[in-house]
This record gives sequence, C-alpha cells and structure tokens, in this order.
Amino acid sequence: MARETFQDLIAANKRNSVILIGGMFVLLLGLGAVFGAAYGQLEGGLLIAAVVALFLFLIAWVSGTDTLMAVSGAREIQKAEAPQFFNVVEEMAIAAGIPMPRVFLIDSDAPNAFATGTDPSHAAVAITTGLLEKLNREELQGVMAHEVAHIRNFDIRYTMLMAILGGAVVLLSDLFLRTTLLTGGGRRRNDREGGGVQAVLMLIGVLFAILAPLFAALIRLALSRQREYLADASAVEFTRNPNGLASALEKLAGDRTPMKASQAVAPLYIVNPELKLRGGADSWFSTHPPLKLRIERLRNLQH
Repeated sequence: MARETFQDLIAANKRNSVILIGGMFVLLLGLGAVFGAAYGQLEGGLLIAAVVALFLFLIAWVSGTDTLMAVSGAREIQKAEAPQFFNVVEEMAIAAGIPMPRVFLIDSDAPNAFATGTDPSHAAVAITTGLLEKLNREELQGVMAHEVAHIRNFDIRYTMLMAILGGAVVLLSDLFLRTTLLTGGGRRRNDREGGGVQAVLMLIGVLFAILAPLFAALIRLALSRQREYLADASAVEFTRNPNGLASALEKLAGDRTPMKASQAVAPLYIVNPELKLRGGADSWFSTHPPLKLRIERLRNLQH
C-alpha cells in the first residue's frame, strides 16, 4: 500500500461521503417520482417523498443525545470521577477546535466508545469502564481523538440524515406496495386511457419498491464505513500520532468480552459491540470497515 498523509485520507473520504449522500437523495426523489408517475401524479410523488423525509427528520432531531445515552445505559460524569479521561477529552476538543462535549460512562467490561450530538455545541462522548481500564493514556487519546473527530466532522448529523432518508425510502416503498395491492394496480383509473403505459410504470414502481430499501441500506452502510475511515484520519490530524489509535484498535480487536448494545446505537461505536462483528468486514453489509485494514492504514500513514 502506498504511503499517504492523513490529509489525503480526509479529502478522499469527504468526497466519497458527498457522493453517497447525493446517491441517497437521488434514490429517495427517484422513488417519489416513479411512484407518483405510476399514478399520474409526478409532482405529488416528489412532494410526498419530501414531506415524509421532513417528518422523520423532526422526530430524530427532537429525540436527541439524551435518548441515545439512556438507550445505551450511559450516565453523565464529572471531572472528579475520571480526571485523566476528562483531561484527554479536553485536549482533543481543543485540538479539534470544538467546545468540550459532555462526558458519559457505560458500565461494561467490553472496551468501546461512541460520540453523538447534532452539532459540536450539543455533543457528547461515551466510554465504557472496560476501555478506561484497558487502555493506556496514549491509546485513550487516540480513541477520544477518533470520537471527537466524529463530532467535528458532523458525522452524527450525517448518520441521522442517512437514517432518515433510508427510513423514508422504506416507508414510501411499503406505502406504494400496499396501495397497489388495494387498488389492483390502478386498473380502475387506467382501463380507458393510457392503460398500457400506466401498467409499465406500475410494474417499474413495484420493482423499485422492492429493491429501493436494499439500495438504501447499502448506501447507509457504505457511508458508515467511510465516516469511520475519516474519523481515523482526523484523529491523527489532532494527535499527530497514528500509533496511539492503531494500538487501541489492536487491543479492541483482540478483546473477547461480550457487550450488549441497542441496534440503533451499535453503528456509532468505534467497533461493533457484537463479538462476531467486532472486527468489521470488507463487506457491503458491514457497519464498520475491517479493523485489520484500519490499523494497516494508520500504521502506514505519513504525518
């Protein structure tokens, strides 16, 4: 593998993220357009797609950080409870140029961490007791740099946006299939005029409704993997030390302590909480890229 700088990796992953987000928008609007056209209401289909996405966005925005922390069993702590940990988070926040995030602790022996928040001014980091106990300061700094990078790069907002768009795709697909079954494919409306064209559009709509949720899921997972790579590279930007995070990831890869976590939060963790998925995978269906490859990229960085 050719040696790269963290700036190279950051630029490449930002480009990839923009492409993936654009692809999800095109998928959602295309879905609305096809479904609307199948019923002779192209503009109406686009409007419904936009309204559904906006509705889901408002729900997600209101739920906020505290909901995710409650689901994760995390409790907010103060500096007196973990002074070294707080110092490390403060250092990384300063390096990233963001406000100090709120700090939470999860009572679990499995080493792991995640960050959340819609923007740097309303952000939080959570760390397990296992991570706090099993990493040295250099490794802890690498992990916190990774999590602060997620905050600085607005990754939680991107993740939320993709979840909303993906959810809208699923809802629209389900709505179209149910409506098509109930109306008999719009036969009553189309027996007299343009029946052949309408039938073709209806068939295209049904196929799109079946395949679109799969495409949406693949795009979401691809973005999740790209943002993990981006956070790794940004962490090196903050610490100027790829070895700390690389060493931490090696410890996480080798740790076999089980961890229970909500499926809604699992993609946010630095490694997947499920033991069988902890190492990541070079797969379209993985939330995290392979740990081996992440470590290799870090070890190979010029900084």
